[in-house]
Amino acid sequence: MKLTFHSIYELVFIPFRRRRMNRFFALFAPSTDIRVLDIGGTAETWSSEAEGDARFPVTLINTYDYGPVEDKRFTSVAGDATALPFADNAFDIAFSNSVIEHLGTWEKQQIFAREARRVARKLWIQTPARSFPIEAHLLAPYIQYLPKSVQHRIARWTPRGLLQPGLVHEIVDEVRLLTHREVKQLFPDCLILKERVFGLTKSYIAVRGYN
Repeated sequence: MKLTFHSIYELVFIPFRRRRMNRFFALFAPSTDIRVLDIGGTAETWSSEAEGDARFPVTLINTYDYGPVEDKRFTSVAGDATALPFADNAFDIAFSNSVIEHLGTWEKQQIFAREARRVARKLWIQTPARSFPIEAHLLAPYIQYLPKSVQHRIARWTPRGLLQPGLVHEIVDEVRLLTHREVKQLFPDCLILKERVFGLTKSYIAVRGYN
């Protein structure tokens, strides 16, 4: 089998995401009549076996318009996560998985957090932990602690750079990983859960309004 980033993603990250979704359903126990906003997500996120019969409507909002989704329970919207085109409390749950770190600056991350908290009463916002030894986007150890200029020079030789050289400089420019203190500051009214691997915190999840 040819080694690709997609094959590595399927092998390494999908099991974590599946476990994370199981945790989401266990905490929120969503019914069929709730309204979920998935910020930066896709329909594939909601294929978890833990979902069972609770096929609630999900609105997917992304920067780019990916077109309509075949399953009618999904509504796809093109929009900006820092200026969500929805009224206050328009949704029951605002959900986001590994998106806020792509906003690039602390200022934009603050706006993202305010918008997510504004449009829904309940929250589930996940992001990789800056302290985890392996940077999740480039698959390289401790590169997140280096200046951006240095990251650009060595990104081509990271595992992600060897597999997808055309993407790594965009990744370096846009990814700003968050610390635990910053996540708490962004979501002061949330419980901050920690996902751990071998005792190390792999990611944070800001949760509000769970059952």
